[in-house]
Amino acid sequence: MSLATKYSPQDIENKWYNYWMENNYFHSTPNEKEPYTIVIPPPNVTGVLHMGHMLNNTIQDVLIRRARLKGFNACWVPGTDHASIATEAKVVDKLKQQGINKADLTRDEFLKHAWEWTDKHGGIILEQLKKLGASCDWERTKFTMDADLSEAVTKVFIDLYNKGLIYRGYRMVNWDPSAKTTLSDEEVIYEERQGNLYYLNYKIEGSDAILTIATTRPETILGDSAICINPNDARFTHLKGKKAIVPICNRVIPIIEDEYVDIEFGTGCLKVTPAHDQNDKILGEKHQLEVIDIFNDDATLNSFGMHYEGKDRFVVRKEITKELETLGCLVKIEQHLHKVGTSERTKEVIEPKISAQWFLKIETIVEPALKAVLEDSAIKFFPKHYNNTYRHWLENIRDWNISRQLWWGHQIPAYFYGDGEHDFVVAETIEEAVELAKQKTNNQQLTTSDLTQDPDALDTWFSSWLWPISVFDGIRFPDNEEINYYYPTNDLVTGPDIIFFWVARMIFAGYEFRNEKPFSNVYFTGIVRDKQRRKMSKSLGNSPDPIELMEQYGADGVRVGMLLCSAAGNDLLFDEELCAQGRNFSNKIWNAYRLVKGWEVSETIEQPSSSEVAIEWYNAKFQQVLAELDSSFEQYRLSEALMNIYKLIWDDFSSWFLEMVKPEYQQPIDAKTYKAVIGFLEDNLKILHPFMPFLTEEIWQDIAPRTPEQALIIAEYPKVNSFNKALISEFNVAADVISGIRTIRKDKNISFKETIAFSVLNNDKVSTNFDTVIQKMGNLSAINYVTSTVEGALSFRVKSNEYFIPMVGAIDVAAEKAKLEEELKYTQGFLKSVQGKLSNERFVTNAPEQVIKIERQKEADALAKIETIKASLNSL
Repeated sequence: MSLATKYSPQDIENKWYNYWMENNYFHSTPNEKEPYTIVIPPPNVTGVLHMGHMLNNTIQDVLIRRARLKGFNACWVPGTDHASIATEAKVVDKLKQQGINKADLTRDEFLKHAWEWTDKHGGIILEQLKKLGASCDWERTKFTMDADLSEAVTKVFIDLYNKGLIYRGYRMVNWDPSAKTTLSDEEVIYEERQGNLYYLNYKIEGSDAILTIATTRPETILGDSAICINPNDARFTHLKGKKAIVPICNRVIPIIEDEYVDIEFGTGCLKVTPAHDQNDKILGEKHQLEVIDIFNDDATLNSFGMHYEGKDRFVVRKEITKELETLGCLVKIEQHLHKVGTSERTKEVIEPKISAQWFLKIETIVEPALKAVLEDSAIKFFPKHYNNTYRHWLENIRDWNISRQLWWGHQIPAYFYGDGEHDFVVAETIEEAVELAKQKTNNQQLTTSDLTQDPDALDTWFSSWLWPISVFDGIRFPDNEEINYYYPTNDLVTGPDIIFFWVARMIFAGYEFRNEKPFSNVYFTGIVRDKQRRKMSKSLGNSPDPIELMEQYGADGVRVGMLLCSAAGNDLLFDEELCAQGRNFSNKIWNAYRLVKGWEVSETIEQPSSSEVAIEWYNAKFQQVLAELDSSFEQYRLSEALMNIYKLIWDDFSSWFLEMVKPEYQQPIDAKTYKAVIGFLEDNLKILHPFMPFLTEEIWQDIAPRTPEQALIIAEYPKVNSFNKALISEFNVAADVISGIRTIRKDKNISFKETIAFSVLNNDKVSTNFDTVIQKMGNLSAINYVTSTVEGALSFRVKSNEYFIPMVGAIDVAAEKAKLEEELKYTQGFLKSVQGKLSNERFVTNAPEQVIKIERQKEADALAKIETIKASLNSL
């Protein structure tokens, strides 16, 4: 069957993906081979494919396909994360549209809706990854709320609680009023925002005196418990022991003294609101102040807000400012730039809130994680500069707030049997909890109806930190065959934005639960940005739809486009033109194969010497690139690896090698050369396959009939062998000579079909290995070696050698002279600048030896070129 004239990815991508799936190439089971394992950073179950996923998963697929070709038992585990906050928000929104309020539902009723939503939307992103060519072991697909993974989470919670590492306590937490849940410190993004600083007057009880405070949040005065002054501040000696009156609510509060107050900052008088500021809470505990929480969970004001009850905090800020102004308490308002904490998920402004929460002690579990990355290099980060980010966070880490006021997620396995804060037990089931409660209370009459499970869910990351272990069931069955075979995994590919949320915590979990690292290498991808360096997002409208891109350019074209602009660890400045370049590369390879497939093969004709040397050269060039690829992959420089393959196939194979061995028009090619061409083509396909799986499998399967055992996806990767480096250098000279011949033919309108004579003044004693190639590609009658300049000929130089082509037909002598004189003038100017450098004693003394060597070579080449131009002018 003849090959289509144009490569059409849409026709072949589904065909080969289905073929790979039918033949189970992606599936892995433990065997005698060395494993190579990647676990996918599980995308949110709410998600659809975006450009960040495209980059991350293309890189993972390149690594896994290459490992498969190199003979490893490659296992790429896919899955999704339940994403508690994001998913609950989606379900709540969907229910609102149906006129249902979450507050009117029981937990079980709500969870039924959540599971329905998850079952409908949860697999979308994984199906989209198949379009990209992702060769995941789909039989292993996991979800963080699968029954086995959920059981693992419960076991881990109980284990840590029993070790004394999990505790419950009242703490100031980050409260998200939109999601109505607490957040960990890592889920809060601090943004610089322009706000206001409000100067307010408070009356002193029993006098006409006043004091002035400055605040960014006037609405919180209704929760004030004290005014604090520095005992060393002479300005406020008269206030010691006095009391102040809070405006509007007229509550009388003490004036306390503490050196915590900065005399130089603000007015020197500090309002203390223990319920709504971390530092104020510390002061409040020290001075035993009343804690007055003025906010509901949605950040509207409660009954302490008086006539503002039920109104949103930001509405109240405006209204209370007006009321304070009317009362004569507002002194002035200044603009003030300050940092505001926002929720990483909902973008809502965070509210500090005192709340009973569950925490994980970090102090002891952080030590092996620090050592593994920063001392032992058991885990390597690429790029390495992320070591500093990791160190900074781990050395300043606080206990992890692991509870969330949500229903979607893993419910905390704690059961309360009384009203006291410590009247609880921790157990896997309520039946076990009853037995523990009986022991704790010495009350044998307790039943399940006397116990209530904590309604809170665990932080999403408390399940995903177990991911490399739990996907192989290593928590429930720590000595099972799969965990012992696949763990620790090899490479983790992820974004630097979750280095704290996920990467560090997986390292904590690895050492805590298996006393072993979870992976050996972490490659941090850059952020996908547009050409204006803006992060791609739906809100900016600057993010293309990955599915539409693949429909337009083919999955292989998009994969190439993504990786060409993705330098190791740096942000990716995405340009759709690079996807077009990827598509053009597909067409180049396709056309090269069509050319080869169209050749008639003869078993009887001899192999030309030009083909023989061409084969020897391409073998050396291929081996050179193969060795460079290994080095690039070791450093995760995938863009560099792809560019090397791109140049090898586009330039060396298609533009040079095929031209060297191409038979004369309508003539056959010898069988020996053809066999070598096919061998090189197959090797090219093997090294390209991880990057462009569809196109390469299509051509591979078309070259010859293949059984499923002979598919490219499981072929053997080429081995690095020794090669002739000198031959590569000799070819580079030969290529310059061929380019010189072609330039003269083009400039002088000498037909490329016309055979011409050619002479060489071999001053450099350059190798003659490629003479037959030069003769063929230059269409030369012969190559004559001469000992002196050929008069009346056109000439050019490569290195110190001079090459001559007799003038053919009439040429415009005046125009030729003018052109040569212009070139002479330029070269003399260039020589002057080089010699200027070499005559500069400071430059010669301080420059590296290699730089001096290069400059002297430039001087020699320029002098030789000047001689050649002068000779050409004389001959004219």
